[in-house]
Amino acid sequence: MKLIWSARAWNDLIEIGEFIAQSAPENARRFVQLLLDRAKQSSQFPLSGRIVPEYQEENLRELIEGSYRIVYEIDAKKKTITVVAVFEGRKKIRKGDE
Repeated sequence: MKLIWSARAWNDLIEIGEFIAQSAPENARRFVQLLLDRAKQSSQFPLSGRIVPEYQEENLRELIEGSYRIVYEIDAKKKTITVVAVFEGRKKIRKGDE
């Protein structure tokens, strides 16, 4: 399946990198790459992520990396996976965030 990043998810990734870079620039680069690589897993194994607990929708899933949630949506008809958000795991995804 083709992997697509929403504008919101891409901005989330940039903000995460910038935040970590304030104290550890090299760690920021590595961690952002780790998040990118983890998201690629969804395109190879779409059902590998768990269903997002806040929504309980089969096509809305998430992968956990460290303390971060990578939320993605499966569109079987278009054969795409869209990463819709990346955020710190203690937060809950809010309506309209996906």
